[in-house]
Amino acid sequence: MSHPDNTLPRIGFAAWSGSGKTTLLKRLIPELRNRGLRPAVIKHAHHEFDVDKPGKDSYELRHSGANQTLVASSRRFALMVETPEIEEGATPDLDALCAKLDPARSDLILVEGFKNADLPRIEVYRKANDKPPLYPDTPGVVAVATDAGGLPFHGPVLPLDDPSPVADFIIEHLSLYPLLNG
Repeated sequence: MSHPDNTLPRIGFAAWSGSGKTTLLKRLIPELRNRGLRPAVIKHAHHEFDVDKPGKDSYELRHSGANQTLVASSRRFALMVETPEIEEGATPDLDALCAKLDPARSDLILVEGFKNADLPRIEVYRKANDKPPLYPDTPGVVAVATDAGGLPFHGPVLPLDDPSPVADFIIEHLSLYPLLNG
């Protein structure tokens, strides 16, 4: 489905490291796909990373000074953009990153990290992590997915280990019903 202003609805996932954000997303993505939705993901990395490999032509071209390198095959493509203008350790601009995604190929964006971005988010809270919940101090938390009972949260508390209610919540919160199968 095409989106009127060419932007995709988005929902974030925020948590302490080791809480299970990626694990939840790995289970949530197939759940959303089974319902006919096409999720995109943007993940914030707190460290430098490289998806390319030394010795590969694309790596060598990029390290020769190409500011943007796009590698394409018949099955996928990857665009690598060097961003020296962003201060080391700074958080990239989420809106600018979302604009890089093709709204004709996805229905929503699941955002992992970017805890200071202005977007609705689900906190992933794991009791065994022995850390306090983020929601009292993190703006935009609209639900908590947790394995802990009795959290004094003002909104929906969802089971951390079952992606179905999390998908139900996202579909309702982002008004995605028109995009569902059947």
